[in-house]
Amino acid sequence: MSNEKLINWLFETNAVRVCPEGEPFWYTSGTIGPYYINTHFLYGSQDKALGLLEKIDAEKANKLRCPERLLPAVEANYASDMIYKGLIDGMLDFIKGNVNVEEIDFVSGGERRDWFFSLLVAKFLEKPHITIYKDLSAVITENGETRTAESICGARVLHVADLITEASSYERAWIPAIKKICGLMTASIVVIDRMQGGAELLEKNDVCSFAMVSINKDFFNKALKLGHITKGQYDMLLEYTADPRESMRSFIKEHPEFLENALKADSRTRERAQRCIDKGIYE
Repeated sequence: MSNEKLINWLFETNAVRVCPEGEPFWYTSGTIGPYYINTHFLYGSQDKALGLLEKIDAEKANKLRCPERLLPAVEANYASDMIYKGLIDGMLDFIKGNVNVEEIDFVSGGERRDWFFSLLVAKFLEKPHITIYKDLSAVITENGETRTAESICGARVLHVADLITEASSYERAWIPAIKKICGLMTASIVVIDRMQGGAELLEKNDVCSFAMVSINKDFFNKALKLGHITKGQYDMLLEYTADPRESMRSFIKEHPEFLENALKADSRTRERAQRCIDKGIYE
């Protein structure tokens, strides 16, 4: 699968969404920035992805049953949605090109968005799937049956995820959960690397990190070339990528009305803008 095809799908499904020029998004933390990433929208669309998340939320309380209920849903979508099928097929080729599959014993995925991809990858690679929950518990699905995960006796695990930022979920939950059952996470495959230090953290934990696409200047160059962003958006993205805090501090300094208007907007925006002020994020 070509890199350009994946970039087209990311924008077509709104998995990557860039703000209009001069109108950065408000993030939950109280910071602002020029883009959102929702990799799970590659399930085919936002509506489809939100539908699967609802199913996950309805099923995850029963940890043993959850993966068995989710697998038929992702299989059906794989058979009917060309973007999702193309993404999974491309991911499988990417894995085989970067990892010796013969040296992998299990495929794992963490709650919740990793499961959009890890369940099918495990099925097509013919490996047992380790479903990891946020409380560090895990279950193993093999040959259509699911059991509580106990010791896997040093077996090697490939973790499949939607994206990686600072790898905080890996450090907090995914790696410890695999160690808890005496496994060894040897590699991680993600669709998107946001280039915020996650890959380096994994390397320190002896996990080889691979990403199908990285959010960097090359990514934005291709997005501009393909017509997904304007030159004004491109310039803002490069400034943000180089220094997120300083670029947005300069933006607010040059556009004081942006913060003023946010404090008069809807409740969610007001709350985030007030959080920005209270924390003194861009002082």
